[in-house]
Amino acid sequence: MPGSTPTVVTQRNESSDFRAAFNAAQLAMAVVGRDGLVRSANHALGELLGTDPARLAGDPAADFTGLREDPRTWSAYREVLLGRRERLHCTRRLKRHGGHQGVWAEVIVTPLPDSCDALLSVADISDRRDLRARLRHLRMHDPVTRLPNRSLFFERLTTALTTAADGRGSGRIGLCYLDLDGFKAINDTLGHRAGDRLLGAVARRLSECAAPGGHLVARLGGDEFALLVENSTGTQQLVDLAGCVQATLQRPFDVGGHRLAVSASIGVVERPAAGTHATELMQAADTTLYWAKADGKARWTLFDPERNAHRMTRQALSSTLRPAVERNEFVLQYQPLVGLGDGVVRGVEALVRWRHPQFGMLAPNRFIGLAEETGAIVPLGRWVLATACRQARHWQLSHPTEPIVVSVNVAVRQVWDSDLVADVAAILTDTGLPPRLLQLELTESAVMGSAGRPLQQLQQLSDMGVAIAIDDFGTGYSNLAYLSRLPVSTLKLDGSFVRGFHSEEPPNPADETIVEALVQLAHRLGIKVTAECVESAEQAERLGRIGCDTGQGWFYSRPVPPDTISALLGAPGVRP
Repeated sequence: MPGSTPTVVTQRNESSDFRAAFNAAQLAMAVVGRDGLVRSANHALGELLGTDPARLAGDPAADFTGLREDPRTWSAYREVLLGRRERLHCTRRLKRHGGHQGVWAEVIVTPLPDSCDALLSVADISDRRDLRARLRHLRMHDPVTRLPNRSLFFERLTTALTTAADGRGSGRIGLCYLDLDGFKAINDTLGHRAGDRLLGAVARRLSECAAPGGHLVARLGGDEFALLVENSTGTQQLVDLAGCVQATLQRPFDVGGHRLAVSASIGVVERPAAGTHATELMQAADTTLYWAKADGKARWTLFDPERNAHRMTRQALSSTLRPAVERNEFVLQYQPLVGLGDGVVRGVEALVRWRHPQFGMLAPNRFIGLAEETGAIVPLGRWVLATACRQARHWQLSHPTEPIVVSVNVAVRQVWDSDLVADVAAILTDTGLPPRLLQLELTESAVMGSAGRPLQQLQQLSDMGVAIAIDDFGTGYSNLAYLSRLPVSTLKLDGSFVRGFHSEEPPNPADETIVEALVQLAHRLGIKVTAECVESAEQAERLGRIGCDTGQGWFYSRPVPPDTISALLGAPGVRP
C-alpha cells in the first residue's frame, strides 16, 4: 500500500537509534523480559559486573542485582515486570561474575513503553555511600576517645533489645554504667587537655575489658561510660565485667608526666529484654550508679528492685506532699502526757499521720524528712499547729476545770522559712486558745547553739506565754550551759535513757544516776522533765521516784484519735 514503507523505515531507524544509545551509554543498563531474564545488556553493565555483557543474556537479573534477598523488594520487582507497578527504586549490593561481592548500586526498574519488557538501570554509588558512612562515623563517635557516642549507643541498645525480645540469643541484656570519681578535680588542676588524654586512656582500658566478650563500649558524655552486654548469660557475667573495670582502672595512669589514680562508680543492671525499654533500662542504670556514689564511690552496685521501689515511693510522696495538705489528707492523733505521781493527763502531744490514698496510713517517719527537704513542712506545720490548737480549745471548753496542754513539734525549717511568731499569734487568736495551753517542741540539735533569728523567735514565743520544750534531750549536743540562756520550760528525755529502767533487765546504777542528775539540774533551772517511751509500770515508778514530772509512752496509751483523749479527761488516773 502507498505510504506504508516509510513507516517501517522510521520504526527501524528508531529501533537502531535506541540500540546504539543503549550500547554507548555510560549508565549500566539491561532489558529484562517479563520472566525476569535479561534480553540484552550494555557494555557499561558488563564492566560493572566484570563480564562480557553478551554472557548476561538469559540470566535472571535478580541474581546479580540482589533483588531476591529482600522479600518486599522482590515482590515490588515482580509487580513492575508484570506491568502492575510503574517503578522500583532501591539500593542493593551487586554480585560480580563468579559470585564475588560487587559495588553498592542504585537500581531502577521501569516498564518500557509499547513492550512487555522492562529497562533495568544500575548506578554505582560506592563513593557516595562511603562518604555517607564516613560522615555517619564522625557523627556517631566521640572525637576524644573514638568510642561510640550516646547516639550510637542508644541505637545499638534499641536494636539489641528488639533482637533479644524476639527470642534470638539468651533473651537477656546487661549494662554497666560508670562514672569516674574525682575527674573534675583533675580537669580543674591539670587542664582539659590532660583530662581528655586521661579519658582516652580510660577508654582503651575499658575496651580491653570488653574485647573478650565483644561488648560495646561507649562514652555517653563527660566522664560517663557504658558497657553493653548483649545476650547476657546472667548477673554474674555483669558482675565479673564490673570487677574487671574496677581492677583495670585501679592501675595508675601516666598522663603528660603526671601519675594519676582514678576510680569509678558503676551501676550494674541485668534483666530479660522482653518488656524492657531502652529509656527504662538507662533510668535503672542511672539510679544504680547514684547508689554506688552514695554508698562511698569506687565500687559497683547491682540494681535492687526493692530499693528502687522505695526510691520511687519516696519520690511519689515528695511530689504529692504539698497537694496533700490542700486535699486534707492529713490527720492528727494525740498521745497523753501523764503525771508520774498521780496518773492524771496533763497534756497531749499532737502527732501527724498521712492518710495516703495509695499507700494507706503513713507514720511521720515516712514523710516528715521529705517535707523538710522540699519545704512542704512549712504549710504542713502550719496546718498541724492550727488543727491541734483548735482541738485543744475544744477540750478547754468541754473540760474547763481540767485544761490540758497540747504539744506540737516544730521543724527547724519552720523557724527559718516562715514567720513562726506571726503564725502562732494568728492561730491562737483565731482559735481562742490561751498561749499557756500550747507547747512547741524542737529537737535538741535544733535548739542548742541557736543564735540570731531562731533564738529571737523562741524568746518572743516564750514572752507570749507559749511553752518551749526540747525534744529527744540527751541525744544531740547536750550543751547544758545553753539551758540557762534558752526560754525552755520542759526537757523531754530521750527514750534511750528510759530503756535502762526495764524490770526484766539487771538495773544499771549509772542510768539512774544520770537521769536523776539531769532531773535535779532541770528543776534547779525551773524546767520540768518528761520521760519518753515509758512502757511499763516499773519504769513509771522508778522515773517518778527520781523526780520526773510527766511520762509519755505505750504504758499509758498509743497515739489515739481526739475522741479517745476526751474520754480520758477527768479520769482519776490513766492506766492501760
